[in-house]
Amino acid sequence: MKDVLLIGAGGVGRVVLHKLIQNSDVFSKITLASRTLSTCKEYQEEIKKRYKKDIDIAQVDADNVDELVELINKTKPDIVLNIALPYQDLTIMKACLKTKTHYLDTANYEHPNTAKFEYKEQWAYNDRYKEAGIMALLGSGFDPGVTNVFCAYLQKHYFDEIHTIDILDCNSGDHGYPFATNFNPEINLREVSANGRYWENGEWIETQPMEIKMVWDYPEIGKKDSYLLYHEEMESLVKHIKGLKRIRFFMTFGESYLTHMKCLENVGMLGIEPVEHEGCKIVPIQFLKTLLPDPKTLGPRTKGKTNIGVVAKGIKDGKELIYYLYNVCDHQEAYKETSSQAVSYTTGVPAMIGAKMMLEGKWLKDGVFNMEQFDPDPFMDELNKQGLPWNLKKL
Repeated sequence: MKDVLLIGAGGVGRVVLHKLIQNSDVFSKITLASRTLSTCKEYQEEIKKRYKKDIDIAQVDADNVDELVELINKTKPDIVLNIALPYQDLTIMKACLKTKTHYLDTANYEHPNTAKFEYKEQWAYNDRYKEAGIMALLGSGFDPGVTNVFCAYLQKHYFDEIHTIDILDCNSGDHGYPFATNFNPEINLREVSANGRYWENGEWIETQPMEIKMVWDYPEIGKKDSYLLYHEEMESLVKHIKGLKRIRFFMTFGESYLTHMKCLENVGMLGIEPVEHEGCKIVPIQFLKTLLPDPKTLGPRTKGKTNIGVVAKGIKDGKELIYYLYNVCDHQEAYKETSSQAVSYTTGVPAMIGAKMMLEGKWLKDGVFNMEQFDPDPFMDELNKQGLPWNLKKL
């Protein structure tokens, strides 16, 4: 029985909280912390009503290392689950290092003033975490996260070498709004509007935003336009997948979404630098975030499904093979279970599973690790048990 400190009370944090409670044989005591205490209270009441169980709540500024250290020392968790913003990865990692507490997150560090995300600054903690005798598990969401595990699973069981990987992310959900984002608008729009990038023959190749498009027939959804983006799991997979020659990431977008986003970009609303407005300094993309629907409110009205997976091509016993490994998640089913839509669900469930792997000792080493560095089999088993069953097709 282990104690958990969960930092972050957005849509994903809500899912993680539900899944921790559902696995109370592993997670005995849960403290939910956020800058917004009122949301923590809302979730506390929701959990008590649905499960007849109590959780503790606390207020914390995840940008403040001293506050985080104080809270960790007070709650004495076995692990800290960082479900806050990617901007806060380093402060939470620092606090975990100071208190010698295991750490997990779902997305890699992103500098608040630079539209760039990479693992370099988190990987730099490896030696210090080893010396402290603690572990950090990076990117335990779906993509990154499950997609990394999918690649490791295919490498272990179906290939001698994997030569190409395409990660395919489709959300066919309809929330009824003209424009909204399914997770934090600031993070989502920065990610989507950035230049694309993929890795081939040992080097990174940069593309213009949405420059490369393909149509993919997603099981249970159908054919969708899919656009090449840069995504963080590629950065670690190129280090750990044997024989890899190319890896790409594609995500689906409808014409309405792309039109809205291009208009917002053209008028400067996606800017991350402060601008002067009637004597006040505002950051355009942060102002836009206040105008858009809060992603955690989309659950009741979102219908449809997500399909996220990997297509891997390589060789086994000298023969060329292609496998497609994927999950389909229904927005309404996710909402019934956790009061959140499928985009939050597919990120939150793997976060809980990653913590479970660590606390059960199945994935536990000193240092900083990515998901594909561990045995994929127990994680894959948990996906089937915890609400994210996977499908494997030979193409």
